[in-house]
Amino acid sequence: MLGVIREFDLDALTVRLGDATYELVARPDTAAPPAAPPPGEALPAPPVPAAVPVAAANTKKVTAPIIGVFYRSPAPGAESFVEIGDRVEVGQVLCILEAMKLMNEITSDYAGVVRRILPENGALVSLGEEMFWIEP
Repeated sequence: MLGVIREFDLDALTVRLGDATYELVARPDTAAPPAAPPPGEALPAPPVPAAVPVAAANTKKVTAPIIGVFYRSPAPGAESFVEIGDRVEVGQVLCILEAMKLMNEITSDYAGVVRRILPENGALVSLGEEMFWIEP
């Protein structure tokens, strides 16, 4: 999986295995490892990994029906179709996926509240990749 992140220069990768969802986040490479503390001093505590959000049992997930570039708004500088916390209805446009120079409006199959928008604006999304979490 790390090879995929590096090969496609991704910041994050979400993997779904059955009911479990995992999100791998790339960290920037550092030029040199940190220096060891002088003798007699305690080592610093290791950093605590950030918690990966887990979807509630009733969360509906909108996935990419095609491979394409994810756009949150209809044009650069325009207002986003939806924001986290917005209430959406069935058939409402959530985003655009650009594939082969065609702009494909992606609509919601669910009514509810947008709880998470996973891809970054302008990111390439894969077929079946989670894009939105919507709770009824």
